[in-house]
Parts: sequence; C-alpha cells; structure tokens
Amino acid sequence: MVEWYLFLPQVRVAVADISERALQAEASGFDGIAFIDHLEAPGQPGENIWEAMGIATWVAARTRRLRVGHLVLCDAFRHPAVLAKQAVTLSAASEGRFDLGLGSGSWPAEFTKFKVGQQDPVARVEQLGHHLAAIKRYWSGEQQPTPTDPIPLVLGGSGRRMMKLVAEHADWWNLQANHLDRLPRLVDAAGSARISVQQMVGFVRTGDDPATVREVSTRRFGHLGVGLVCGDADELTSHFVGLTTQGVERIYVWFADFAAPASLAEFGETVIKNFPHAVR
Repeated sequence: MVEWYLFLPQVRVAVADISERALQAEASGFDGIAFIDHLEAPGQPGENIWEAMGIATWVAARTRRLRVGHLVLCDAFRHPAVLAKQAVTLSAASEGRFDLGLGSGSWPAEFTKFKVGQQDPVARVEQLGHHLAAIKRYWSGEQQPTPTDPIPLVLGGSGRRMMKLVAEHADWWNLQANHLDRLPRLVDAAGSARISVQQMVGFVRTGDDPATVREVSTRRFGHLGVGLVCGDADELTSHFVGLTTQGVERIYVWFADFAAPASLAEFGETVIKNFPHAVR
C-alpha cells in the first residue's frame, strides 16, 4: 500500500494553522506529515519560519496516529549526539511515530549568515556519512535510553555521493520534486531503501475552475517543472499510480494552495480512500 504524507513547510503560517492542518490530515487518511529545516525561509529571509524539531514535537503532541518527520533536517544544525537524543525522545513521546529525515543542506547562504556548516558540498556529504554512523552507534547503546521503537532513517538527495549513503544507511530514500524526472535512473542506486517522492499538487477540487487552478499553481510553483502536477482526483490518481509502478511506496503531497483544510479533506475522500491497493 502507498503511504501518504502531507509536506507542509512551516513558513508564513501560524502555529495554530499548522495544528489545524495536521489534525485535518490525520482525519483525512494521511499517514504522516513532514516539515522543512532552515534557519531562515529559503529565498524569503524576511518571512517567519518555525524551528523544525519544535514544530514536529508540537504536532506529535496534538495528533494520535499521524507520523511526524522532516524533508529533511539539515545535518549541520545539530551535533549528532544531540540529534540522536532528540530523536529517541520524540519517538518515545509519540509512541513510535517519529521518522528521522536527514540531508546535507540545500541552502548554503544560511551557512554563511549564521556561521554554521560548510560551503563545500562534498565535505557536507562526507560529514553526514560520519554523523549517520555515529547516530546508529548512539542508538545501539552508546547513549541511554536506546530507542524503544525503530526510528526510520529517511535520506533526501540525488547526488552520487548521497546515493551511496542512501544504500548504506537509509530505510527510506526521498527524491525531491524538482528531480522527479531522474527517478528511473536513480532507483537502483537506492539499494534496499524504500522509495518516496515529494510531489507538488495543484488539486482541482469539486466546483473549481481547472484553468484557474493550473494558472495559479504554475505561477507559484512552475519552477519545479515535472515536480508540479495539476488535476482533479481522477487525474491525480492516474499520475500517482504511474509513480507506484516505478517503485514509489510513499508520496509527500505538497499542495499548491498551502494545504487548505478543504483540500486535505477532499483529497482524502477522493484520492487516498479510493486509491487502488495493488497497483504495482
């Protein structure tokens, strides 16, 4: 079965609105929710952005079934011993509903501004590899307590060095929206990691004008190229079935209308609940 996650960047939105969307996602049949991790909003330094682990903890406390995680936490922002401890704590507090998503960092400008991390992308990936090994050691007994429930490791990225880390460490590999056209070429490099994708969606709800939805979605997110798909429930279902035939087992749905609660509700009723179970 396909797993459905809501991808919800915590930028320019109140904490109360994030909670509302998380609760609606849970009620609508989503399996999980994922946030971003930046010290400033990418390309929007004047906008509010909530801290990633804090907002995930708050949502985990407000929900009962929804898994929580990130696409993805930036390795440079937290010492691996601290992150390992945070992950175990949040997993225990949520009764095993936390996924640890990690990446090497995608916005070097904030590394310079806040004096964290390294500019060299190769060095960042190498450091991530060392930190992943350390986190696994901490979880295996170098720190106490150890995880009561398995904490899935989700690695995001598509470069050659990152794919080696995916094959070595990841339970899940996530391919970002603007690289979806590379999926067929990268699948084998993921090794035994299960495959997830991030997908921007312009959802044409009942009564919407399709042309307007496509125009607004493209104006906002057309830069994602193949990472943006627009359509009604039937069109989106057909698109997602196509992804599952390529081995995708989890879809992080990123709504072009910023996850309006009405969109989450209708998507749950018309796509998630009606999605074919055996599609591969």
